[in-house]
Amino acid sequence: MTRRRPEPGPGPARPFNDAFAPLRGWPREGQERRAAPAAAPADPLPPRAVVRLERKGRGGKEATVVEKLELDPATLDRWADALKRALGCGGGVEGGAVVVQGDQRDRVVRWLKELGVKKVVRG
Repeated sequence: MTRRRPEPGPGPARPFNDAFAPLRGWPREGQERRAAPAAAPADPLPPRAVVRLERKGRGGKEATVVEKLELDPATLDRWADALKRALGCGGGVEGGAVVVQGDQRDRVVRWLKELGVKKVVRG
């Protein structure tokens, strides 16, 4: 005996659940496309920041280090979380400095300037 294939019937004209339907045709008339806002912690801004690349002691991997922020440990943790979310990378706090994975110097400097840090030194 052979199986019979079902007859193709009238199916839905579009997928049942289209997750991207609201995004088609965006921006609509009268709307502007805006960049995502930088995740800004509601803490006071540090007067300066030093951004540098580090490889030593990391098994040859690169890490971007943000130093001289002069923030208390709880505030430093919030800044590290906001920076990791803004850049989409991993990292943490090590010895009073924020460390993010990879060579992110340009992006970190841009993020800090958008927040309003007055003096950002790139090393």
